[in-house]
Amino acid sequence: MRIHPIDGLLFLSMRLLKSFDRRQIDLKYFDPDKIKNILVVSSTAIGDTLLSTPAIRAVREQYPHAKIIGHFNAKNMELFENNPHIDGIIPYYGGYKRFFKTIREFRRHKFDLALIFHGNEPQATPMAYLSGAKFIYKIPIPRQYGFLLSNTDNGFDNPWNHHAIDVRLKTASFAGCNGQNKEMVLIVDKNAEYFIDNFLESANITSQDLIVGFQAGAATKFKMWPEAKFIELGKRLLQYKPNIKIMVIGSRDEKDLCNFIAKSIGDRALSIAGRLSLKQLTALIKKLTALVTNDTGAMHMAIALRTRTVSMFCPTNAWGVGPLQDMHLHKVIQKDRPCNPCISKQCKKPFCMGLISTDEVFKSVSEFF
Repeated sequence: MRIHPIDGLLFLSMRLLKSFDRRQIDLKYFDPDKIKNILVVSSTAIGDTLLSTPAIRAVREQYPHAKIIGHFNAKNMELFENNPHIDGIIPYYGGYKRFFKTIREFRRHKFDLALIFHGNEPQATPMAYLSGAKFIYKIPIPRQYGFLLSNTDNGFDNPWNHHAIDVRLKTASFAGCNGQNKEMVLIVDKNAEYFIDNFLESANITSQDLIVGFQAGAATKFKMWPEAKFIELGKRLLQYKPNIKIMVIGSRDEKDLCNFIAKSIGDRALSIAGRLSLKQLTALIKKLTALVTNDTGAMHMAIALRTRTVSMFCPTNAWGVGPLQDMHLHKVIQKDRPCNPCISKQCKKPFCMGLISTDEVFKSVSEFF
């Protein structure tokens, strides 16, 4: 793994700054009545930020009059601009891009509290500290920058043994936020909804059709069900009911994959990879009869929108990131890891997702019709 040359300098700088910091940051000094401005950090992928939304809601419930600013990934922040529990967004551009500009923007808000629900290290914790926030909470405690946090333990025996939503809610609980609602928050944009209505009409898809979405891609290859199995599933679904239409969704980078799958399935399959904005994709997922999906952002979007899903997991675990809400709407297919240890992102020829059969997925999807 390549180490950024700034990492060492940042660490030494944080150590030096902390040695001169005489503020009392321990939990026992935390006073909720003095909290007026709050930074909530969830600066990674779409799914990770959606998994943070229950905790963000808990923060709003505990601090209804505070100013709450989200620090979200610039690539997907448009999905959260209409989140009712935040007052604004400061974008994260990745790594050290616009690092000092972002810190200046943080300091302008005079944060009293920073809650890091999910952020890239080594940037996330130092940036929260440089924001000027007196109290900073994060689970799991980062090995390198734990000395900057107000919590000295994770609040769990092992945070990796708990669902991501529970970990984020536990993080919020350090600041007195004891919300129990685990439903994710994603609001459909009205203009995007109007656009999708017209888009479906132009594609000759009517209210009588059953629209099945395929999320064939994923952030990493080891999470992807084989494309040949998506094609086989698509053909079987089209034979199963004459009013089924298939939409293969994905990012611009997944365009070739999605186009190939849709073309191989046949005339009633359409690839829309890279053709919609994230807000428009949200509106489309809301319209789907069901979504067949890998462990990726679209899955979390569908869960938040109460769209039926068939989600596939191996080697990742559904108990850690899969559906927690509206369980009657979701079918999970989980296979055990065939390799121990699993090298996940470093795997050059992943085969484990292929352990999930087309028959299993077809049976699960067909039960929704």
